[in-house]
Amino acid sequence: MTTIHLLLTLLTLTLAGFFIGRSKAIAVCSAQGGPSTLHSRPIYYGILTALWCAVPALIVFLFWLIFQSTIITDLVVADLPDQIRSLPEARLNLVINDLRNIVAGNIVGGNISPAIQAAADHYKSLEMTGQAALSVIVTVMAMVAVAGVWLKITPALRARNHVEKVIEILLLGCSTLAVFTTIGIVLSVLYEAIRFFKIVPVHKFLFGLEWSPQMAIHAEQIGSSGAFGAVPVILGTMLIAGIAMCVAVPLGLMAAIYLSEYANRHFRNVAKPLLEILAGIPTVVYGFFAALVVAPAIRNTGDMLGFSVSSESALAAGLVMGIMIIPFVSSLSDDVINAVPQSLRDGALSLGSTRSETIIHVVLPAALPGIVGGVLLAVSRAIGETMIVVMAAGLSANLTANPFQAVTTVTVQIVTLLVGDQEFDSAKTLAAFALGLLLFVITLILNVVALMVVRKYREHYV
Repeated sequence: MTTIHLLLTLLTLTLAGFFIGRSKAIAVCSAQGGPSTLHSRPIYYGILTALWCAVPALIVFLFWLIFQSTIITDLVVADLPDQIRSLPEARLNLVINDLRNIVAGNIVGGNISPAIQAAADHYKSLEMTGQAALSVIVTVMAMVAVAGVWLKITPALRARNHVEKVIEILLLGCSTLAVFTTIGIVLSVLYEAIRFFKIVPVHKFLFGLEWSPQMAIHAEQIGSSGAFGAVPVILGTMLIAGIAMCVAVPLGLMAAIYLSEYANRHFRNVAKPLLEILAGIPTVVYGFFAALVVAPAIRNTGDMLGFSVSSESALAAGLVMGIMIIPFVSSLSDDVINAVPQSLRDGALSLGSTRSETIIHVVLPAALPGIVGGVLLAVSRAIGETMIVVMAAGLSANLTANPFQAVTTVTVQIVTLLVGDQEFDSAKTLAAFALGLLLFVITLILNVVALMVVRKYREHYV
């Protein structure tokens, strides 16, 4: 039985278990004098039966799916001839890879030794045996679980409590998985960053004024100095993100205020979806727009005014990125402003405030935490954008605050450093992890600042 057939069989047994458990509960309550004799509703008995049918069998199935390859490989390697098993680890790993390719059908001919072919046949035999055994075990476990719960269904069985406990454990597991995933990401980036800082000192990375990650292969090589000063990259990131936020925050916030406070219902129903379409446009389209329309327009305008503008500039990337981020600010701010109680507006208007005074002094302070959250999301989006910067701002890590010059960002450099075949023992590749850790720290600082702003200016209403 294949994996798909096994999962379909398990799904069928689970559904059958649900109906069997519910039917047994209905029969028990009918014999005892009505539904009031049961501790829980009949549907909970069905869900409990289905859970006992599916969960243990799925655990066994996932365990075998994870460790199947390792277990079978160890068994096959143990039966290989001594001259193959005594090979160095690197050579033995190549033999194992060839063995798996033969089993998968990627190698169907050539100079395959009889020992390797016999090992491949043994591997296939063990795989088939294991799949058959797994099918029998999972099916029997599911059927036994259904029968066991069916026998225990009585009016006193607290089915709802058991089901809610399982759901609570499931939710706890999902939360724990999210937390450990975050911890794993941080630790993996931190580990590689520490390896980088063993090669390049931290102070040179954080305060260095030149970014040229190309490492020289020989002493006479030109243009491969291996300078890892992150200041130009950080400054370029902040410059482009700052320009983007100068566009997105005022426009997005004013659009949200108009849609929520001034616009009629028909205009709002049309304008808001149209505005949110901007968030669904692929970033590569924005990149083309920035490179083919905005950047030449800025350069031609600069030539007309008599000052030099680079063909790739931070201003072009920042303006287009700001247009892309407007929906993030406007949509979230609009939802938050609409969530402010109407009684606050009515109270301010009844005291003689104008509509603009009500918005400035009542609505916006009440909606400030949500607005700050939307702006923070927009900042994170701006810092993490890559494609627009590549196409409109370039790859040059120039130490400048001039928005008319070409700059680069942290994310662009991370992508550049990790493209193609890389050696993960070189400072050039490890620098990407150091930049990732730096980006994580910057995002963390932004979150802390946002929390401080929210706590200081939050309005409390009783």
